[in-house]
Amino acid sequence: MGNGNDTLFLTELVGKNGQVYAFDIQEQALKNTQARLTAAHQQAMLFLAGHETIDNNIPIDQPIKAAIFNLGYLPKSDKQIITLPETTKQAMSAILKRLTIGGRMIVVIYYGHLGGETEKNEVLDFCQALPQETYNVLSYQFINQKNNPPILLCVEKKHS
Repeated sequence: MGNGNDTLFLTELVGKNGQVYAFDIQEQALKNTQARLTAAHQQAMLFLAGHETIDNNIPIDQPIKAAIFNLGYLPKSDKQIITLPETTKQAMSAILKRLTIGGRMIVVIYYGHLGGETEKNEVLDFCQALPQETYNVLSYQFINQKNNPPILLCVEKKHS
């Protein structure tokens, strides 16, 4: 959920007939996202819960066309509250089980914080291990930037 920018973007993409689910463990993220959605007259299902609860909150038969993960911490908040490799991999697995053919899971890895390098490496290992017969995995990153520039991964489902 973060500060709601991606949630708002997705609600605008899916329109009134689509559904957006957003997860965050911080109440401030939920408040920021709800305010942003309300101001734009948009709606989403917001969960004050970690992304690892996707299996508990989104039905297994709910097709997902797009998912966005912003890993790290909530900007302008407590940098000690971070995403963790195990819960991130659990959440990514839950999305992949629901991802439609042609659907994409975007993962933005911010790793310039304590624990970030470990999560980056585990997420990269997870994505590199995905079978190429089923998924295309693209890595997009700055190569001339300092201070741990973010890495963007795009996982596209080719077929079941």
